[in-house]
Amino acid sequence: MRGLFERIHRLKAFRDLNRQEFSWVLYDVGNSAFTMLACSLIPIWFKELAIGTAPGQITGDQATAYYSIAISVVTIIVALLGPVLGALADRKETKKLFFQTTVAAGVIGCVLNGFAWSWFLFLAVYVLTKILYQASLTFYDSMLNDVTTEDRMDQVSSYGYAWGYIGSCIPFVFAMAFYILSGGGGILKAPLFSASLGRILGFSVTAGWWLLVTVPLLKNYQQRNFVEASNASVRKVFRKIFGTLKEIALKDRKVLFFLIAFFLYIDGVGTIIDNCINIGTDLGLPTVGQVVFLLATQVVAWIGSLVFARLSKRFRTVPLILICIAGYFCVCLYALTLHSLLDFGILAFGVGCFQGSIQSLSRSYYSKIIPPENSGEYFGIYDIFSKGASFLGSAVIAWVKLAGGTINIAVASLAIFFALGFVFLILSSRQKSLNRTEQA
Repeated sequence: MRGLFERIHRLKAFRDLNRQEFSWVLYDVGNSAFTMLACSLIPIWFKELAIGTAPGQITGDQATAYYSIAISVVTIIVALLGPVLGALADRKETKKLFFQTTVAAGVIGCVLNGFAWSWFLFLAVYVLTKILYQASLTFYDSMLNDVTTEDRMDQVSSYGYAWGYIGSCIPFVFAMAFYILSGGGGILKAPLFSASLGRILGFSVTAGWWLLVTVPLLKNYQQRNFVEASNASVRKVFRKIFGTLKEIALKDRKVLFFLIAFFLYIDGVGTIIDNCINIGTDLGLPTVGQVVFLLATQVVAWIGSLVFARLSKRFRTVPLILICIAGYFCVCLYALTLHSLLDFGILAFGVGCFQGSIQSLSRSYYSKIIPPENSGEYFGIYDIFSKGASFLGSAVIAWVKLAGGTINIAVASLAIFFALGFVFLILSSRQKSLNRTEQA
């Protein structure tokens, strides 16, 4: 297995990365498989288990509501736990332990999810797995300061998202095949291939991929930035977090304005991603066509992230993020013209061009403006703004729809988030950094 990863590392696509950087990038490839499954088949499997069952013969709308509540629970729990877990993981030789624990438990949860026989158990296991998955990302993002140098953060972060997008397609193709063979979508039904077997195999192949591609990081990661245990004891964690938040709010305007900007524009990004199927459904577009464009978007996002990784070698981070924000602003306005599957495909292409880049560059920019020894705590705070953002955008879409507006107007309304995020990011870039000697 070690020889296989070494041969992959020698490929031209990864030759620019050292061993630690390459191992870090691979975790994006591994965990993205779970994200892809969560955005596509998991909601479908849940509804198959839930609709028509007790209590009271659950309807499709009720199933959607239960699923949305579960996602909200995950968001709240992760937002509350993130800073605490991050601060604890900043202690010497602790981050790797936290990371491998959440990954191992998350992979086990992913496998067990396929064996759930009731909708309630399915949703409960999924919520737990999702929490563990999100917690692992908090530790993973904060590792960027340990695995690379400040001048290479943009490139390495972009590589993570790029190869994560394309890598996630590999296990997803198998999971999709198992879903179809089990009769999903009404395309065909293989003999002796039940719906439960399709779910078990779909979750298992995703979990296996997640674990397999994580092995190099588990073996090679070394924590270089840390705080001494005496300064990060459990009893002081909450006091330290509140102290950090106070310092950001009153003194560190560079970080403060960035977090506000990030909250605004990532809200728009997350809302578009979360509602991509709803957009197509409201327009009456065929489901198969939407899935095809979903896969195509992954490929476009892969290419887009690699392009911005190359651009990051020549240009500063903030202008590149501003380009991504402007691109999303145009995508939102284009939504006003959506009517056909072709229009939907063009929208998906636009999203793909900037989807990975805006997230990867935001992650690397934030890494540059925070104190590296407290990266776990700061990325826990980062996750509050990241994971809690989609509430606002989803509320806007709900309000527009309830007021009688179309999905086109609802998506176009998200442009305001990108416009405000653009302004606050410029304000952030003009502030003096308190944590680094150079401006990011």
